[in-house]
Parts: sequence; C-alpha cells; structure tokens
Amino acid sequence: METFKRLKQYYWPFRKYFFFSLFFVLLVTGITVLYPIILQITIDRVVMDEEYGLIPYLSVGFILIMIVKGIANFSQQYLGDLFGVKSVYTLRDGLYKKLQKLSFTYYDNARTGDLMSRLTMDVEGFKFFLAAGFKELLKISMLILVSLSVMFYYSVPLALVTMAAMPFLGVVVFKFDRKVHPAFRTIRKSLGSLNTRIQENVSGMNTVKSLSKEDFEIDRFTSNNVNYREVNIKTSNIWAKYFPFMEFIGNICMVALLIFGGYLVIEGSLSLGELVAFFSLVSYILGPLMHLGFIVNQFSQAKASGERLLEILDAKEDIEEKENAISPNTIDGHVTFNNVTLTYTEDDDSALKNITFDAPPGKTIGLIGATGSGKSSVTQLMTRFYEPEQGEVQIDGLPTSDYSLKALRKHIGFVLQESFLFSTTIKENIAYGNPSANMEDIIDAAKRAQAHDFIMEMPKGYDTMLGERGMGLSGGQKQRIAIARAILIDPSILILDDATSAVDMETEFKIQKALKEVMQNRTTFIIAHRISSLKHADEIIVLDNGEVVERGNHDMLLNNGGPYQRIYDIQYQDKQAIMNAAK
Repeated sequence: METFKRLKQYYWPFRKYFFFSLFFVLLVTGITVLYPIILQITIDRVVMDEEYGLIPYLSVGFILIMIVKGIANFSQQYLGDLFGVKSVYTLRDGLYKKLQKLSFTYYDNARTGDLMSRLTMDVEGFKFFLAAGFKELLKISMLILVSLSVMFYYSVPLALVTMAAMPFLGVVVFKFDRKVHPAFRTIRKSLGSLNTRIQENVSGMNTVKSLSKEDFEIDRFTSNNVNYREVNIKTSNIWAKYFPFMEFIGNICMVALLIFGGYLVIEGSLSLGELVAFFSLVSYILGPLMHLGFIVNQFSQAKASGERLLEILDAKEDIEEKENAISPNTIDGHVTFNNVTLTYTEDDDSALKNITFDAPPGKTIGLIGATGSGKSSVTQLMTRFYEPEQGEVQIDGLPTSDYSLKALRKHIGFVLQESFLFSTTIKENIAYGNPSANMEDIIDAAKRAQAHDFIMEMPKGYDTMLGERGMGLSGGQKQRIAIARAILIDPSILILDDATSAVDMETEFKIQKALKEVMQNRTTFIIAHRISSLKHADEIIVLDNGEVVERGNHDMLLNNGGPYQRIYDIQYQDKQAIMNAAK
C-alpha cells in the first residue's frame, strides 16, 4: 500500500465521492444478503407451512428491495467513477507539470514512447483500481462478514464447516498476489518498450524508407512484440495455475455443505429453507473470495502502474528555482562566462572546460568549431537548460540562478538547429512565445525572417494548418518560421543555433540581411558552420573539444593562421571548386 500512500495527494481531495460511494456499496451489500433470507422464509413458511397470505407481502417487499438496490447500484457506480476520473485528472495534470519542470538531463535518457505509455496506460490502470477496486474490496469484505453472521445465526456447526476452507483459499490468494505483481510490472515495462519502438519508427519513417530498412524495422518491432506476447503468456499461466485451484477449494466447501447440511436437515436441527439460504450465502462468500483474485490482479496492475508513475514524480529536478528569484521586465543582455565547466554525465568528458568570455549588450558573438566542440552547450547554459559543474554564468552581472526560469527564458530568443513546429496554424506557431501578438506584428516578424512570401503562397496563408512537426514544409521554411517565432518575443538576447543551416545561400543572404536590423541593440549569439553566417560578428570564439582555442573578429582571425583560417580556407576551396566546375 506504500505506492497508494505516496500518491494520496492526488485522490484524497475527492474522498467525499469515495465515501458516499462506499455508503451505497454497503447498502447494496445489505440488500444482497436479504435475498437468501426472503428465500428461506418463502420455502419454510409459504411452501412448507402453506402460509400463502405472505406471498403479497413478500412480493411487494422484493420489488421495493429491487428498486432500492437499483438506485444504490447507480449511485455507487456513478460516484465511484467520479472519484476515479477526478483523481486521475489531478494525477495526470501533476505528471504533465512535472514533465515540464524536468531538465534536459532527464530527457537525454528518457524514451518518448515509454513516457506516453506511462501517461496513458499506467494512469488508466491506476484509475481503474481507484474507481472500482477499493469499492470491490470493501464490498467483498462486507458481503463475507454479513453472510457469515447470518450463517452463524442459522447454524453454528454448519458455518464452522464452511469457514474451514477459507484459510486455504486465503493462502492461495496471497501466493497469487506475490506471483502476479512482478509479472504485471514486467508487462508495463514491455508495453513501454513496444510503444517506444512504434513512436520512433513512425517519427523516423522518412529515414526508414530512404534507406530501405522496412524489413529491419519489422524485425525489431517483431522482437518487441514477441517479448510483450511472452510476458503476457507468463502472466496468463499464473492465472491459469491459481484460479482452478481456488475453484477446487470452493467446490470442496460446497460438497461438505451439502453432506453436512443434508444431515442436519434430516436430523431436524436445520430447516430446508435455511439449507437453501445457506447455499446462497456460501456462494456470496466463495464467489467474492475467488473474485478476490481478480481484485488482487487489479491491485497488482495499479501498484505496478503507480510505481512507474512515481518514477516520474520522484525524478530529480536538476534545475531548481530560488525562492527569491527575480523577474525583471527588461534586461540589458550582458552575458558573462567565468571559468565555466560543464559535464553532462559522470561517465562523459567535460563538454566545456574553463570557458571565459564577456558579451556586452548589443554585441554579436559568433561560435564556430567542429561538431561536438561545445558550441550549443554554451548557449544552453545561458537559458539554464543545464547547470555548470564549475564556474558561473552571469546576465547583467547576476548569476543566471538568481532569475526565475520563466523570466530568464522570456528574454532569450532561441532558434534551434532542428526547428520544431506544432500541429496548428502557421500564425499560432509564430505567436507561440507571444500569444497576445496582433496580426501586424506576426506578419512583420515573418517578413524579417523571409517567411512572409512563401506563407502567402500557401492555400490559407497564415491560417494554413501544419502537419505533425511541420509536415508539409521544407527544412528551410520550418527554420524561417522558427526565426520569426524568436523575433516576435522581442528578446534581449538572441541565439541562432545554426539557424540557417537548412536554407540555400540566397535565402541565407536574405535572412542575414533582415537579421541585421533585428540584431540591433540585442546581444546575439550565432552558432554556425559556415563562416559567411558569422563573419560580421563583433567577436568570434573558436571552440575545440570544449575549450576556447581562438577568439577575435573575422579579419583578425584570418591573419592568425589558426583553426579559423583553416576552416575558412576549406570552405573557400569548396566554393572555388564549385565555381570552377560550373565553368
């Protein structure tokens, strides 16, 4: 029950629905036990003693009982579902909020399909037990206790004979729980892996088809699917092994009841009606006891699901916000790195080593270097996507940790190398960071990003719906919309992480021309592989293996004979070769 205790905050606020539901469950249980009593009266007094005058009273009473039971059943079902739905809404909301707060470090190791499985299948599994399992458990307990009380009232010896089988049934149920819980946890993990495989395959379908790897992906999916099938078969084997044994114990109990009960009837210490009522009452005990296996199954699934949900809720939030964090309306954009070292995981080498530089407000800083040299890591530290292992990153003279995360990121416009667009209109994608922007501002941002012309060529212009991840647009078009989105928030610091890598040279020139106006009075960081994208920068920082190996402006670095000049020569030679080939 530890899992349920730890998740208590999500369902306890709605306990009134649960307790009202329990009241009606108890009412239904009490009414259910009345049936054998009415049957006993009917047999002993109407059939045996020929008191036919009782028939109208028994009939009317039975009808009234049925009406009350129907109303009580509806109430307990509705209130129970209300309890489950409201609780799960709060739980899913809490999970989603937690996912929004977790840092990039968490997502570096998380699998999308597994997270989706937890927020859907595991949440629903937990909800099912909340809405029905707890009630059923109490209903079974009350039904057994009330039935036993009536049975002891009718005949103590026969009741003791009936109870003799219950300890054995209880042991079987306990062992069943010990076996089935690990099995259901394995099923949940296997389902998460299966969903991850599907999600990755669908997301990367272009790559799969372009490399003709359909058969390979089918084999990988089949492997996951076989694993999911096998763990389900193992769980079914547990069910198949324990449930017949439970039924066998129940049947032995019924045989003992028939033999000993028949003897008591013949002896005259038990009436025929009481024996028939006994059979009904025993079924109210044995049936629920065997159904207890199903409840244990539900409990095990809910517990396994709850444990997987707690793994998300307990995940460490690496990026924490101070209680007295400031939220300035404006910042100057003065960025300073003081001996900053960054290591993503303990097993990795440092991504950045003792990085120190100063970027005054309004200046443009270029970052260049080989893949993996640490260019993106520099900019991700500014926005606190990660925390430095050593050193300090400052904005306007204050450590980034002094700012609230929302305020800090509000003043930083970020255009990632891989532009992500949402499945909504182009207009809403551009205005994502500034939903209150009017149409004029949206169009102005699109024009600055050289996106307006191709948007207007689309069927519905800015109201054109985009597919998943911007499906239907070229890579260059997606990047220009992402640039417009960054421009619209009017940031004090603008970060262009290889933002023109997916556009042709002509479009790049147009975007750079437009960005010159945008970059005025903003601190801008440009990450690029093309020297043409950053040669106008006030300072260019050349990185290699996480270290600054060269710094200066374009002209200065060209005369140093260092890494920057070698990059320039390679790119110039490639350009010259293309021009010669064209001749």
